[in-house]
Amino acid sequence: MSDTATTPRPVPLADQDSRLYWEAANRGTLLVQRCNACGKTQFYFRSLCHHCQSENLGTEPSKGLGSVASFSIVYRPPMNCFKPDLPYVVALVDVDEGFRFMTNIVNCDPASVHIGQRVRVLFQRIDGSEQMLPKMEPL
Repeated sequence: MSDTATTPRPVPLADQDSRLYWEAANRGTLLVQRCNACGKTQFYFRSLCHHCQSENLGTEPSKGLGSVASFSIVYRPPMNCFKPDLPYVVALVDVDEGFRFMTNIVNCDPASVHIGQRVRVLFQRIDGSEQMLPKMEPL
């Protein structure tokens, strides 16, 4: 048996703060937190607003559109289970609703990814899991 087959892909573990986010991802929705006190968005999900420390947080669906802020092409995977994906792109994406998150850019030649590139969200199931992950693809 190969190392790839014996190393399962990591699956996010939902906690009290992130449960709504992961449930929305499984429905194909990119959910974002918005502070009801100061109006700012934040990502990742937390129990307090990182701008004003308010506990008065809500959620809203994102349109899932954004721009690549930074990226790296991975040629050596951190775990053997990612070898079939090589090479792949890890990127920071500035989402139009005002938050930044780390994701993969998929459905394109990794060499074609560039800073400022417009992207949109899509969801892919983690192998061997029911959990969906948000990823981005070029518009």
